[in-house]
Amino acid sequence: MSSPGPSPLSAAERGADKGTISISFVEEALVALRARGIDADALLEHAGISPELLNAPQARVASSHYAALWHSIAQAMDDEFFGMDSHRMRAGSFTLLCHSVIHCDSLERALRRALRFLRLVLDDFEGVLLREGDSARVVLVERCVEPRRAFAYGTFLIILHGLACWLVGRRIPLDHAAFRCLEPSYSGEWRVLFSPDLRFGQAETEIVFPADYLGLPNVQNERTMKVFLRSAPANFLVKYRNSDGLVARIRRLLRDIPPDAWPDFETLAQQMHFSPSTLRRHLLEEGPSYQAIKDDLRRDLAISQLCHSDKSVLDIALDLGFAEASAFHRAFKKWTGARPGEYRRALAGQ
Repeated sequence: MSSPGPSPLSAAERGADKGTISISFVEEALVALRARGIDADALLEHAGISPELLNAPQARVASSHYAALWHSIAQAMDDEFFGMDSHRMRAGSFTLLCHSVIHCDSLERALRRALRFLRLVLDDFEGVLLREGDSARVVLVERCVEPRRAFAYGTFLIILHGLACWLVGRRIPLDHAAFRCLEPSYSGEWRVLFSPDLRFGQAETEIVFPADYLGLPNVQNERTMKVFLRSAPANFLVKYRNSDGLVARIRRLLRDIPPDAWPDFETLAQQMHFSPSTLRRHLLEEGPSYQAIKDDLRRDLAISQLCHSDKSVLDIALDLGFAEASAFHRAFKKWTGARPGEYRRALAGQ
């Protein structure tokens, strides 16, 4: 079992690395809402998300805005599972779920009680906790023969895994996550949320983690729960991302360095005590290249500054290591489908 808990987040990490959500999550959350004829644009604007961003497939939104949208949809539909089950998970269910597990003394007891609770509020999904040697599995048993939308599986597992991580006060690393559905376009987000080892088109949907974690104590109480519930469960999408993987380590290293001083690949490998070929192989296993990691971090830093500062576009460009604003404009449009000024107005819901 990995021992130490997570270190405190820096301001940069809170504001940039864990501060944006793919627009695909917004699109998916709105599917059932629109099918019921509810005004999606009004909810988006109330949450600070411009409907125009839905036309930019690469766009990202501030996690605080997505959290506001999550709660608005749940209230508008009276369903915290966004219409993805034949029985509504009525607004307030997640709060009751937390109350039902807050006095459990171990993670195993809490998970088993949480799964029983979810079985009562959902008809089409039933989660089962299994111990198999050194591994623990949470398997979803379904009534439906055909696979569900990827977002339905992801939402169930995000709620359960996020709750488990919060209860024990640390991220619970997943050995792998398997899904009955085909791979969605936003699977890259899930590699950060769940595990680099994602398997699609499988016979069962499940998450697998070391069984030792089941014995961890519940470190929360009713006082901490009140604070936690102010932003849960939407905050699970950012709070308990995988911080132990190689990509996350590289991002942490780069965040402490001005972008114009970021090391080249060979220097990075030396700093991380790898040979260049070994580092390249490990990155290939996790997915993104070094250039993609740098681009993604620049994008998230840019979005954070556009959303949370009054800096001019030129100043942001210089902060991110661009020699001139025009190069930043081109890169940002490639990343998000919009120019920086347009994106800033869209993030503000203007």
